[in-house]
Amino acid sequence: MGVERERLRCPWCGELPLYVRYHDEEWGAPLHDDRTLFELLILEGAQAGLSWLTVLKRREGYRQAYEGFDPVRVAGYDEAQMAALVADARIIRNRAKVAASVKNARAFLAVKDAFGSFDAYLWRFVDGTPVVGGWEDIGQVPAVTPLAETVSRDLKARGFGFVGPTIVYAFLQAAGLVNDHLRGCFRFRELAGEV
Repeated sequence: MGVERERLRCPWCGELPLYVRYHDEEWGAPLHDDRTLFELLILEGAQAGLSWLTVLKRREGYRQAYEGFDPVRVAGYDEAQMAALVADARIIRNRAKVAASVKNARAFLAVKDAFGSFDAYLWRFVDGTPVVGGWEDIGQVPAVTPLAETVSRDLKARGFGFVGPTIVYAFLQAAGLVNDHLRGCFRFRELAGEV
């Protein structure tokens, strides 16, 4: 029975291996690597209006199309490179999302210059410690919080696009600034240090 309890997961990941692996290995784990944070920010923006699974299935294509999510390279993309991205079947071909990704790369670099790293900028919103949801049921998990609204406002003021509060909250959850694994999920206990 103890072994079974350890493998209980948040119900949103279902049984699809790609989704289960993402849940078990990535979602909610505190991220501090700037390039990975940049990748996640771009992918969360790409998700707007779509399912995360749709984006997750294209992640490798995004990594190739966006040259490993190097923010310096992406910030330098010109109109021809953006047009090539819009035509690239490996990614979600939405002109506004592609334009926002280049805009976000430029804003990302400005934040790095101002704070030393995007990581330092972002984690100051939670004083360096993940917020723990501690939810019992998936229906309790919010889509937006005051934290997400604050971060969203700040990102927008710094020139970022596709960073509304709902997108930002999903980003904060995925990047581990918020631990919204359900209390019965084995990852909740691992990430909260209860194992």
